[in-house]
Amino acid sequence: MTVPARRKPPVIADVARVAGVSVPTVSRVLTGSTPVSDAKRAQVMAAIETLGYRPNAAARALVSGRQSMISVLAGNTMRYGYAATLQGVEEAARAAGYLVVITVVESDDPVVVDAAVSLVLGQAVAGAVVLEFDSAALAASRALPSSVPVVTVSSATPGERARPHAEVDDRSAAGDAVRYLLGLGHRTVHHVSIPSTGPEVGRTIGWREALEAAGAPVPEPVAAGWEPSSGYEAGMLLARDPGVTAVLAGNDQLAIGLMRAFADAGRAVPGDVSVVGFDDEPFAAMWSPPLTTVAQDFVGLGRRAFGMLSDLMLTGTSTARSTAVPELLVRGSAAPPAGARD
Repeated sequence: MTVPARRKPPVIADVARVAGVSVPTVSRVLTGSTPVSDAKRAQVMAAIETLGYRPNAAARALVSGRQSMISVLAGNTMRYGYAATLQGVEEAARAAGYLVVITVVESDDPVVVDAAVSLVLGQAVAGAVVLEFDSAALAASRALPSSVPVVTVSSATPGERARPHAEVDDRSAAGDAVRYLLGLGHRTVHHVSIPSTGPEVGRTIGWREALEAAGAPVPEPVAAGWEPSSGYEAGMLLARDPGVTAVLAGNDQLAIGLMRAFADAGRAVPGDVSVVGFDDEPFAAMWSPPLTTVAQDFVGLGRRAFGMLSDLMLTGTSTARSTAVPELLVRGSAAPPAGARD
């Protein structure tokens, strides 16, 4: 089988040749920097249509003086929260006429971080959004110079931020989830936590604060990773304790692993153990039982982050902090404990 040669994309010189004008004339039509006669504009536009020419964003930036790319730095692009936030940034940036380039920072090793930051700074970027969901991106954020407009994104973190920051208040939302479970009659709520970039993530802080405020026992949280397998391991550990009747998981994937572990240990959800997740991933409502979870609007988070970055790039100032509180979605994985139903 013969593979046909890939056609080389047309360049500005091809447009000039087909239109019968000079390259500078084509450039003036594309940028609008200098008036061009209607006849010549029509010739150029007809050539562009014939060739299927698409102006190169970097070239436009050089000609117009307006940088048209933004960079997003993230430690991961596969996990739900990361991917959905990226979607929001890209949609908002595209609507504003910007291209988005993504740089994955694979670890917080200084050599890796320096390489990622150097790659970003080597491009004609107008600004950057950093998804500070992990230690790798947090290190990259700190390495970016103050001369670059930057907006950071994360879950709720206490204290002041050095840069404009968009967040989802998982701390408050975790409190709502705990109060809901306590309201069902559970004596306390156990917690399986996701990894943290600091001492604790916001949802773990909110979980503890809600239990303390209610005068409920505060069990030691079970540290886990991000994946369902990690939730399964935590679930097998918790299933050994008959006093465990309610668990708040750090994300939906951990919750799914927990429910599988409880099932394998002969403990029904929600009959014996109630499970609440975090994020509202697309599969959450389709699980059996449907997962009660905290819905975090990551797409909206990404859009808010770009809006702040746009203000920063255009005016030099931005809202210091943008916060949205996630919503608890009550489905079928939580119920009153067995004793409360008797």
